[in-house]
Amino acid sequence: MTQLNVLGISGSLRRQSCNSGLLRAALAELPAGMRMEIADLTDIPFYCADLAEKPASVVRVLAQIAAADALVLACPEYNYSIAPALKNILDWASREPNNALLAGKAIAIMGAGGGMGTSRAQYHLRQVCVFLDLHPLNKPEVFANAFAGAFDADGNLTDPKIIAQIAQQLQALDQWSRKIKA
Repeated sequence: MTQLNVLGISGSLRRQSCNSGLLRAALAELPAGMRMEIADLTDIPFYCADLAEKPASVVRVLAQIAAADALVLACPEYNYSIAPALKNILDWASREPNNALLAGKAIAIMGAGGGMGTSRAQYHLRQVCVFLDLHPLNKPEVFANAFAGAFDADGNLTDPKIIAQIAQQLQALDQWSRKIKA
């Protein structure tokens, strides 16, 4: 694989989300040979097995997941756990035959939240990854405090230390993804 295609998914639907801001910062820090796009989950309905057909919005994001070699998940923390929007798209993707969209894919996890910066939700997400046969990058981890001046009013990351951590994580994701696909 010469170019690594990465899909960023933010579990926050808010326009000024700091988690989406982490993904925007990642776009500016991509290593050579990596391409990234960011999925839009704002119109994804909750998974329901009773739906006879997948909604167009779901088909769109599932196609993005299928085209991605790796994922970057920006994981907000809601009540010590994963935000519903992020869990929901993983649920949709996992229902494809043989878990073909997720199984064996490398992922990086980052998150912005309160004092511990989504650490609880990230660890919970890692548990979900075990079942989905996703391969999370262990280090470096990115935990950003969304309320300590690292983001501007629009949710854009301004802290150079966290930006450097994101750059390091993307570099490690590139190496990890290529290693597990070899």
